[in-house]
Amino acid sequence: MWEGRAQYAGREIAALAATGMGVGELHAAVIELVGAVVDVELTCWASMDPESLVISGITSGQNRIPVAFEPLLAEAEYSNSEPHRFAAMALRGETLSRSSDLPELERSRSIRFSAVWRPLGLDRELRVVFQRHGACWGAAGLVRTGKDFTDREVEFLLAVAPAITTATRLCIRSELQAGPPPSGPAIAVLDRDGTLCSLTPGARSWQERIDATAPGRFLTMMHVVAIGASGSASGEFRAKVRDATGRWAMLEASPLLGTREDSVAVGIKEIGAEDLAGLMPAAYGLTMREREICTEVLSGLTTTEIAQRLFISPNTVQDHLKSIFAKVSVHSRGQLAARMRPGLAPAVP
Repeated sequence: MWEGRAQYAGREIAALAATGMGVGELHAAVIELVGAVVDVELTCWASMDPESLVISGITSGQNRIPVAFEPLLAEAEYSNSEPHRFAAMALRGETLSRSSDLPELERSRSIRFSAVWRPLGLDRELRVVFQRHGACWGAAGLVRTGKDFTDREVEFLLAVAPAITTATRLCIRSELQAGPPPSGPAIAVLDRDGTLCSLTPGARSWQERIDATAPGRFLTMMHVVAIGASGSASGEFRAKVRDATGRWAMLEASPLLGTREDSVAVGIKEIGAEDLAGLMPAAYGLTMREREICTEVLSGLTTTEIAQRLFISPNTVQDHLKSIFAKVSVHSRGQLAARMRPGLAPAVP
């Protein structure tokens, strides 16, 4: 029976992606589809930046995780000792994990279990990562109490994961192509633990836009980048985030000199074409080799130069270019550059 449900869900998910909706809307609808088969008490779905593997947006189910626990979940997601982190699963190429697969000692040391799930009366967790061709586009956490997630439920989620991956990628691609309007700089100042100290009017505007996705989401993302900066050798950390309209911003955290040592400044700016260059090839489903060739094309290299640089034949480069053109629906290098870098002049070989 689960096979039929998986096929139905896959068709519905593909139809949703074809409407051009945003990622948040997609994940909200997919939560309903999955919830009809896999019963949970709490669920949280994330879109992820495939370049940095940092969460860029979050969509909750009908029962939302209490706001007070979101900073703890953020801390857990960026703690190297935490089991089954989304980024770690993506790096290992792992699609699904169950908390019951963990030894009890490791589970007891988990921030998610000791500081979030157990206080909420929950004890079963299942996590899914949505990735293809080495690019991770999102992930989902499903939590409940009592009965463990069954093999049938696992098989259902594994069956629909490719459709969710493709749909998420397509929706993110639509958002990237929309192209955000330019805006002035915005700055927030935080303590190292993520406590907001002050912010400019521009940052306040971003707070309203991000909180429109869910109350308190802006502060959660500030907590994420503050933790990332404190754990970075350079003290700096970058992450992409989406607002309720699907527009993307870059968060750049770094130590604030001339003040207390634990202060962090976070610059917020809407993402321009130059910041999308790494995302766009992956958003079109290009393989790792195709992305390499696409990068060289955008740099203005000729076929011969690309072949020499990548130690392959010119004919192989041309074969990859044909595949790239087909996936991106273009017919020339100039059209490819315009599609991959909207608003920027292409490099000419």
